[in-house]
Amino acid sequence: MAYLEMKGITKCFPGVIANDSVDLSVEKGSIHALLGENGAGKSTLMRVLYGIYTPDAGKILLENREKRIQNPQVAINLGIGMVHQEFQLVPSLTVAENIALGHEPMRGVWVDRKKEKSEIAAIAEKFGFEIALDTTVSKLSVGAQQQVEIIKLLYRQAQLLILDEPTAVLTPQEVESLFGVLENLRKEGRTIIYITHKLREVKAICQKATILRRGKLAGCVPVSTTGERELANLMVGHSIIDQSYPRSKSLGDERLSLENLEALDDRNVPALRGLSLTVRAGEIVGLAGVQGNGQSELVEVIAGLREATGKINISGRDIGKQSLRKRREAGLAIIPEKRKEQGLNLNADIAENVIASRYYHKPFVQWGIVNRNIALDFGAALIKRFGIKADSPMALVKTLSGGNQQKVITGRELTDAPDILIAAYPTRGLDIAAAQSVREELIKRRDNGGAVLLISADLDEIFAVSDRIAVIYEGSIIGEKAPDQTTYEEIGLFMAGHNEK
Repeated sequence: MAYLEMKGITKCFPGVIANDSVDLSVEKGSIHALLGENGAGKSTLMRVLYGIYTPDAGKILLENREKRIQNPQVAINLGIGMVHQEFQLVPSLTVAENIALGHEPMRGVWVDRKKEKSEIAAIAEKFGFEIALDTTVSKLSVGAQQQVEIIKLLYRQAQLLILDEPTAVLTPQEVESLFGVLENLRKEGRTIIYITHKLREVKAICQKATILRRGKLAGCVPVSTTGERELANLMVGHSIIDQSYPRSKSLGDERLSLENLEALDDRNVPALRGLSLTVRAGEIVGLAGVQGNGQSELVEVIAGLREATGKINISGRDIGKQSLRKRREAGLAIIPEKRKEQGLNLNADIAENVIASRYYHKPFVQWGIVNRNIALDFGAALIKRFGIKADSPMALVKTLSGGNQQKVITGRELTDAPDILIAAYPTRGLDIAAAQSVREELIKRRDNGGAVLLISADLDEIFAVSDRIAVIYEGSIIGEKAPDQTTYEEIGLFMAGHNEK
C-alpha cells in the first residue's frame, strides 16, 4: 500500500523546470531511495513535499487523501519530518532540550522536564538509540547529533522521515548503527525516503529506488533485482565505467614531508598534535577521518594560511616560512575544501577564476596589465580539456552547477602539472559522473609523477583511488594501511580513535 503518492509534480524557476511532471510512490513501512545527479530535481521534489516550495502543478496524497502542504509546519502536523545535511540543533542545549524544543510538555506555566525526559527515553529505548539525554549537544559526535535529529522527528510523531545524505560524515560503525535504527523504524511501520549518492547503501537497506534525471522521472525499480551499475546508468542516462582504479605502478622521491606539525584552531584549541606524514611522487595518499579532526587546519597549514610549528618540506626543501605564492611556485597546488568560499570568485567569469593563481606572470600580464584575450583563450582551453559545461569562458561561475564549478577549480590547479596536489573533499556534493571525472584527473596527475594528498570522508572514494590510506584522529595520524590489506571496518575503527598500538 502506498503511504505517499506525488503525482505529476511540476515546479519551475526562472528559466529552469526543476521538476517536470514527476511521480513518486512510496510504500508504507519501506525505505525508499531517491537518486539522481546534482540538479536532477531531488531536493526540489522533497522541498515540495516538506512545504518549502509550492508546486506549479500536481498533487500530493497521504494514505489516498489529497493534502495541501503550504509550509513545513503543515508537513510536521501531517507526520512528515526531514533531517537535513546540516543539522538544526542548538549546541549549548542538552539532548533532551533540543529534542523537545518548541514542543515541551507543560505543568502549569513550567516545563515538565521529568515528563519530557521520560517520553524521550521511551522513544530512544524503543528504537535502539543509545544517547545520554543530559549531555550538551556540542559534546556529541556527528553520529550522535544525527541520532538527536531523528529522535526529534519521532518525538513529533513523524510517520514519514526524509533523510538527505545521512551518512556523509559518519564512520562505518556509525553507518551500521544508523542502518540498524532505520530497520527498526521500518519494522515499526515508519516510512523513510533516503537521498544518497552511495549506491552500496541503497543496495544494503532500501527496497525500491526512484531515479530522477534532468527534472524528469527516469525510473522506479526494485533494489533487490537492480545492480549498482544499472542504477548509476539510470542516473546519468548512459553507461559509466567501473569506478575502481589500478594502484600506482612506481613510487618516486618524497615530494611532501610533514614533521611533527602543531597548530591551533580558531578557538585556540589544539587542532594538529604532532602530525607527521609523507607523500611520494606517483602516489595518492588518502587521508581518511571524520570531519573536524584537524583536516581543515592541516590544509591551511600546508598552504601557509595558518601558523604552525614543525616542518613542511617540498621536495626536500623547508618551505614552512614561505608565502602561499612561494609555495605554489615550489610546485604546490590546492583544491580547497569549500569551493564557493575558498576556491572561487562566484561573481567573476571562468577566465578570471582560472588565471587567479597565475595572473601576475607572463603571458597573462604585460606591462602590469592583464591581457584579457589570453585569459579568455586559456579559459576556453580549460573548458574543452576538463569538459566544463559552459557557453564560453565569459560565463559567470555562479551560473554553473556545483560539478562544473569543481571542474573549474580542478582545471586551474592541475593545468600546470603540480608536483604536489592537496585535494580536500574534491567530490563532496557531486553526482556520480562529476565525481568520476574529478577522480580520473587525480589518477592522471599521479600517473604523470605527481604526489597527491586526497582528504575525504568518503571511504568508497578513499579505497577506490588511494595507494596508501592514512587516518587522522584529533589532529594526529593514528594509523596507515595499504587499501588492499585492510577493510572498511578497520579504517572505521581508526577513524573512531582506536589505533594499532
